[in-house]
Amino acid sequence: MKLCLILVCAALLYTVSAVKHRDLALKLCSDSEREYIYGLDGEEVWHADFSLGKGVDTLPQFADPSSYVEGTYEAAVADTEACRGNLDIILKATKNPAIPKVAPQSSIYPKDEVEPGSKNTLLCFITGFYPPHVEVSWTRNNVNVTNEASLSRYYINSDDTFNLISHLSFTPEEGDIYSCSVQHTALDRALTKTWDVQVSLPGVGASVFCGVGLAGGLLGVAVGTFFLIKGNKCN
Repeated sequence: MKLCLILVCAALLYTVSAVKHRDLALKLCSDSEREYIYGLDGEEVWHADFSLGKGVDTLPQFADPSSYVEGTYEAAVADTEACRGNLDIILKATKNPAIPKVAPQSSIYPKDEVEPGSKNTLLCFITGFYPPHVEVSWTRNNVNVTNEASLSRYYINSDDTFNLISHLSFTPEEGDIYSCSVQHTALDRALTKTWDVQVSLPGVGASVFCGVGLAGGLLGVAVGTFFLIKGNKCN
């Protein structure tokens, strides 16, 4: 018994010691964009929201997240500003290395079940691209409505590519056609996906089938009753 317990404990200790975790610290800067994210094992833990001027703990409370110390957001601001200021120097020092390019994939779908006349949100999910910059445009019936859409921050994948989500609030009307177009340096032309409002009328097939079945059942009852009465008369 003692030997078994020792072996089990040793196995557990070996399993624990073999676990590897991957920390993530992502800093992006350019002339027009900046991003600062901390993560662990593929999950975002904290990011700097430069539009709101504060840091945001991303993990839900049930995960018992640890809040970042005071001054983390200010450090993120300073780091991205320094990055932006030194960008040209860094590129020259590294002799303008070729930037790897991975083209995005995209899909478009409604957030909620579609009901005509009820407000909803269209999502354009853009995934698997590098470098982390895309331009997204929307149309409704061939009319540009990009100014009505919003963009999420960039999300990083385990393979170091990025995801992005664009949201467009809309009120579905039958026959409307929406499109989401993505432009990226790895694409020769814009990647466009379309989605049209299709409202299904109540199906008549099931009603007809039930009606035919009911009529057939009633006919069977009538025929059975006829032969039952006839048989009684013969007796």
